[in-house]
Amino acid sequence: MSFSQALSGLSAQSENLKVISNNIANSQTVGFKGGNAVFADVFAGANSKVGLGTSVAAITQDFTSGDLENTGRNLDLAVAGEGFYRLENTSGEAVFSRNGQFNQDADGFLVNATGQRLTGYGLSDPNDPFSNVVVGGAPEALRIPRDDIPAQATTEASAIYNLDASAEAGVDLQSSSILDGAGDEQDIQYHYSNSYTAYDSLGNEHVITHYFRKTADNQWDTHVALDGVINGYQEPPAGTADGKPAANGDNYFTLEFDGNGALETNADGAVIGVAGGQNFANLQFAAASYDLGGAEDIVFDFTLTGTTQYNNNSVQNTLSQDGYSSGSLAGVEVLEDGTIMRNYTNEERRAAGQLVLTSFANAEGLQPDGDNAWRATNASGEPVIGAAGTGMFGTIASGVLENSNVDLASELVDMIVAQRAYQANSTSISTQDELLQTVIQL
Repeated sequence: MSFSQALSGLSAQSENLKVISNNIANSQTVGFKGGNAVFADVFAGANSKVGLGTSVAAITQDFTSGDLENTGRNLDLAVAGEGFYRLENTSGEAVFSRNGQFNQDADGFLVNATGQRLTGYGLSDPNDPFSNVVVGGAPEALRIPRDDIPAQATTEASAIYNLDASAEAGVDLQSSSILDGAGDEQDIQYHYSNSYTAYDSLGNEHVITHYFRKTADNQWDTHVALDGVINGYQEPPAGTADGKPAANGDNYFTLEFDGNGALETNADGAVIGVAGGQNFANLQFAAASYDLGGAEDIVFDFTLTGTTQYNNNSVQNTLSQDGYSSGSLAGVEVLEDGTIMRNYTNEERRAAGQLVLTSFANAEGLQPDGDNAWRATNASGEPVIGAAGTGMFGTIASGVLENSNVDLASELVDMIVAQRAYQANSTSISTQDELLQTVIQL
């Protein structure tokens, strides 16, 4: 009599039940991947006719994606597609996970529940929290600086206007009062005015106002005021109402249009209709002449490419400028490509880094390491690192988590089958025991 076959069956089903129980225990573990016991029959040799039972040849892992569930929390992340997060444990070793539950620790590093740090592409200058992200460098632990973003003075601005071609020089002019820098009021006449905000080096807001006045066919003058002041401005002399007034005061420039309503261009098609041969006007507001509250001079180029003169209402179609006030960190969000964006109270946004994803030639060769992580092995191959949304890698979903891929109903059915197999092997032992007892009684 041989009990080995039945004993091997009991041992194998015991291992199978362990795998099933582990799957069930982790059915609510974020990013968990279920396992399966793989059985192999056992024979003594090539000429053996009767097997010696079974064994557990391997415990394979199922790396299919789990269902995604919304959480609404910005640092809850899910990989929608292929790829693993790359983490560093406390000893600096790299491990890999699909669990995207991250927090910030006291030092600003992105960590999971066990303190492992999320890695990715960092900033080019670790001493400058507002430097650019170096994509493609060596992955490093991602840290979100909490520094306030400093103010930036306006250095460039651009706008596209349409100026009403039906306006007539010296006719239907509007009039406003401005200051001439010495504190005296002066009248300025114009056909159309428009204002926008610019910033000085301290982040103070200033109102920039352009006064457009048609002086002849296809020709316009423009005077620019800061906070209602044009240093050195004087009212045009009497008798110039129908002609071009004297260019007086700071920040004066001209606009010249062609017969098709576009700014004049040269033979190469470049705009030269602004400020006598350019596509921009250089505006300068010196601290010595304007009240800038201790800030540095405001100097910026104002580009007008695209401005037209058509028989339609004068209007500003677009405006952009690169200045802003200082701001405090208001929140963090993660984009689909893994870029970690900092949002500030002044509505500015800056990247703090970009998380990386990894893939393996044989993901089933990864070694489970606990704490929702795996280690690379010779069987898995070396990790291939890249940005989310490129190549084989999936995208990052923020405010979403990937549930365990364990199908609880299937696991319960598998448990019943394993239980029956265990009972059947036990019955085999009992049967052989009865036969053995019969032989002994003989």
